[in-house]
Amino acid sequence: MVNVIAVIDIGKTNKKILLFNEAFEVVYRNATRFDEVEDEDGDPCDDIASIENWIQNEIKRIQAEGTYRIKAINFSTHGASLVYLDKNGDRITPLYNYLKPLDLDDYHEFYDGYGGQEEFARKTASPAYGMLNTGLQILKLQKEKPEFWNQVHTILHYPQYLSYLFTKKVTADFTSVGAHTATWDFDTMQYHKWVSDYKLNLPTPQNGKDAIVTHFNGQDIVVGTGLHDSSSSILPILETEKEKEFILLSTGTWIIAMNPFSKETLTHHQLKNNCLCFMTPQKQQIKSSMQFLGKIHEVYLKALSTYFKVDIDTHLDLELNETLCQELVNTNARVFLSEGIDSDFEAHPYLLTNYKTYEAAYYQLVFEISKKVIQGIDLILDENSAIKDIYISGGFNKNLIFISFLKLLKTDIEIHISDCKNESALGAALMMKSYF
Repeated sequence: MVNVIAVIDIGKTNKKILLFNEAFEVVYRNATRFDEVEDEDGDPCDDIASIENWIQNEIKRIQAEGTYRIKAINFSTHGASLVYLDKNGDRITPLYNYLKPLDLDDYHEFYDGYGGQEEFARKTASPAYGMLNTGLQILKLQKEKPEFWNQVHTILHYPQYLSYLFTKKVTADFTSVGAHTATWDFDTMQYHKWVSDYKLNLPTPQNGKDAIVTHFNGQDIVVGTGLHDSSSSILPILETEKEKEFILLSTGTWIIAMNPFSKETLTHHQLKNNCLCFMTPQKQQIKSSMQFLGKIHEVYLKALSTYFKVDIDTHLDLELNETLCQELVNTNARVFLSEGIDSDFEAHPYLLTNYKTYEAAYYQLVFEISKKVIQGIDLILDENSAIKDIYISGGFNKNLIFISFLKLLKTDIEIHISDCKNESALGAALMMKSYF
């Protein structure tokens, strides 16, 4: 049998299990999707019960087939998701969607009690993002669902809940609590005072390399505590690029620029412009700019397809037109995106009436996305930073139009296309490498 590390990699769309051999090559991969269900308010959410069953059944199936010996399991999931357990260790609520409505006006008193919204957001490196701040999710449950809250004994972030399914141990990790949760004080690098003031029993975060030996389905397996996917995605490059500093551009539904080398604390100006901090598994800040630009790209692909009566993947067949790229940079027009922080993530097909061709409209859209990305990169560089190397991972690293715009907008950078695949899963696997 081949010794492997299994990683459960849970995105908003795809749920995957990957097996890594001792060379950290993927030797097996299986992916699935689950239809969303509704929570008690009728809002869409992940079908957590089906996901739980799928994960455990996949591990049992691999064990039964006998081709691979699972030495360790770890987890990588999207952030901003909590699981509440009762005193018996049973899940109480659905896995609420981070796009569920939350009215920040209802939390003025809370913010005012801790220096006001702006200063609180700076200390916690968490812009006031509503449900994207898991700390606010906790307050919302307390405020609106006392019938649930009164049963709450334990609160876990999503990766740690998946680990709990195997170990029945309550854990926390730095990448999860540091991901815009509004619970971590980046000035003191510990839980913010409000967590104890509100008597929240949140587990103490531990090093991402820590793990628990557990007996599952007749076998002893080392089980990691899991990682937040964006923070995990930077670990493979940190592992291989030990001699130079860099920015990682993680692209997908969110486009996140990450600077693990920033020594400066987050400023109010950065905070107001979509910047925040993540953490490494070893408790180091990662200055980041997080924008929902992949979502905007996605909704306009559908609008472009409908308006121009073409296949939704037509953009994949466009050849790079460097002349058009340069013309759009010179013109510097704004059509699809807002001037400041984007808050509108719907397509507006009437804007496409300005264009006679799919190509012209698509290039303009990608230009505006690229401009926002460069602004985000510039914001997370320290004052005297000499970082020139930009690594691009995820879906946009194959988009030559996007890459061309980045080079034209910031001529002093050197762009590297990460040849690493499944970065988040690989990062989680690397945390377990001492357990082979």
